[in-house]
Amino acid sequence: MDEVLVEARDLTLQAGGRLVQQGLAFDIRHGEVLCIVGASGCGKSTLLRHLVGLEVPQSGQVRYRGQDLHRGDDETLAALRRRFGVMFQAGALWSSMTLGENLMLPMRLFTRWKAAERRRRAEFNLALVGLDGGFGLWPAQLSGGMRKRAALARALALEPELLYLDEPGSGLDPVNAARLDELVLHLRRDLGTSVVMVTHEVASVMAVADRALFLDATTRTMTALAPPAQLLAQGPPAVQQFLRREAAIDVAGAAT
Repeated sequence: MDEVLVEARDLTLQAGGRLVQQGLAFDIRHGEVLCIVGASGCGKSTLLRHLVGLEVPQSGQVRYRGQDLHRGDDETLAALRRRFGVMFQAGALWSSMTLGENLMLPMRLFTRWKAAERRRRAEFNLALVGLDGGFGLWPAQLSGGMRKRAALARALALEPELLYLDEPGSGLDPVNAARLDELVLHLRRDLGTSVVMVTHEVASVMAVADRALFLDATTRTMTALAPPAQLLAQGPPAVQQFLRREAAIDVAGAAT
C-alpha cells in the first residue's frame, strides 16, 4: 500500500473566482481507500474534479505516477486519465442507452475489444455490482441504489487501477449505502483497485477508509489526514466534533 499513485502538491483551488481550498498536499496510495470528508461547501467535489483533470488548479500540481495531470498534449493527457474511473454524484448515465450500452460505450471508443468481448465485460461488471441480468434495462427503470451501482459498473469499464467516487451513498437508504460500502471493500480487496471517495457520511468513512482527508470550510485548507479511528480519538477538536456530530446524524437517519 506504500506505492504512491497520485501526488497532490501545494494545491490552491478556486471556483467562480472564489478561493475554495489552499495548501493541499497529500498522496493517494496503491490499494487504499482514501475518503475526502468535511462539511457541505468545503470543496470536496471541487477537489475531486481537480484530481481527475476536469479542472486546472489555481496553483500547485496533481501528478499521476509522476506525470503532471494538467500539463502535456491532449492525446497524452487523455490516455493518462483513462487509467482511472470516475463515478459522478448523479450517476451521469446516458438515458437514451441501456445499461449494457452505457458500459460498452467507453470500451467501443477506447479499446480494440470485439463486440462479443465488450458485451462479456459489460455483463461481468453489472454482475459484479449486483445487477446481474440488467444489461437491457434503461436508466429510467432503476431505483436510486441501482442507478448508483450501474454508474459504478460503468466507471469500471476500462479496468482502472484507481477509482474516484463522488458521494456514492448520497440519497441511499442505510441498507443500500452499506451494500455500496461492501462493494468498495470488495473492489479494493479482490481486484486491487485504489479508491478515492468523497463523502459526508461518517458511517461509510468508518466502514471503508484506510485514511480520511479532512477539508475545513473556515480555514479553507486540509486540517487532518489519518485513519478515521485515529481522527475520532485523537484528531483536531474540530475534526472530532464533525465526526461525532455526523455519526449521530447517521444513526438518527438509520432509525427513522
